[in-house]
Amino acid sequence: MTRTAAQPTVPTPAVAEPTDGAVDRALARLPRVVDLLAARAAEHDRDGTFPYQGIETVHEAGLLTLTVGHRHNGPGAGLADTVRVLARLGRGDASVALLTANTLLHHAEQARTAPWPAALYRRLLTESRRGPALVGTLRAPAGRPPAVTAHWQGGAWRLSGRAAHCPGAEALAWLVVEARTAEGQPRTGLFLVRADSPGLEIDPAADQLGLRAAAGHDVLLEDARIGTDAALLPKGPAPAADPVAAAWRQLALTAVLLGTARAALDWSAGRLRGTAALHRRPLGELDAALTGAEELVHALAARTDADPEAANRAPAVQLLAARTAADTVQRALTLTGSAGLDRRHPLERHLRDTLSLRTQLPAEDAVLDALGEALLTG
Repeated sequence: MTRTAAQPTVPTPAVAEPTDGAVDRALARLPRVVDLLAARAAEHDRDGTFPYQGIETVHEAGLLTLTVGHRHNGPGAGLADTVRVLARLGRGDASVALLTANTLLHHAEQARTAPWPAALYRRLLTESRRGPALVGTLRAPAGRPPAVTAHWQGGAWRLSGRAAHCPGAEALAWLVVEARTAEGQPRTGLFLVRADSPGLEIDPAADQLGLRAAAGHDVLLEDARIGTDAALLPKGPAPAADPVAAAWRQLALTAVLLGTARAALDWSAGRLRGTAALHRRPLGELDAALTGAEELVHALAARTDADPEAANRAPAVQLLAARTAADTVQRALTLTGSAGLDRRHPLERHLRDTLSLRTQLPAEDAVLDALGEALLTG
């Protein structure tokens, strides 16, 4: 099946407003945006349909381009503000929050290290002014080789392979594809691919447990031609992992997870309101634990903005916060009983979404092994 075109959008000046106060204005629009997302989240989850209206709402509020750098006339939001936004969006619709996070992370990285060539990034910004321009990443799971191979042919790179479970596949404007070159000494790098490129197709295979509105379909690349300016390949040995970039991703996605858990707890408390006093203490314990996890993530995000060295603490913080979020939802389900599993209510959706969101984060075993190794060799 060929790629489904995104629904037409009305041009809006998403990154054209002055940067002074732009973050505050965007944050002020958050409550209305969250309400609109929550109103249709169950419908999109049930039908597995893409939330075009929700993405449009996020875009119109200026939230989809919040991390565009000041030098590009963008708001230039830091990690702390990004985490605040994503935690709130997670309360409304975890799928929309995840798609927003993926796009914000690319703009933030461009503001920090400018990996995109200037001409291609200007094109992305132009598209972002016309409507939502989602950016997705196709990377191999940790420890596995890339699913896509890059061949040099006819003065250009040509990509072939199949990447599974790409969130937002049917509505992306750009894909950042990790691929391994078919050279004598293979290199692994990233390739910037327009989503409407010839040779790129979407296989509507998504039928996942959670984040169903994110439409995580498979992406098929068959001899897709990529210009040399769109290839981000290392010239020497592969560079070391950037802890700040990793912290941005880990804390951003953890914020979505915490927002989803907060929505689950709020619904459960409303459901149990007026019941026997025996529910007060368990709910209080859940609220205390979740509040602690939220404060931990928000505090580390602010510290990372001020001191990049703080990014090294992100793996431990995201692991603890993710555990707390998952435990909150599961224990809330225990308190509400069978009503929590009724598909007429949102709690079972929050449960499925938290399970799926945890797969977007580093595996616990890998995080714990790295932390233990650092202690033993430090």
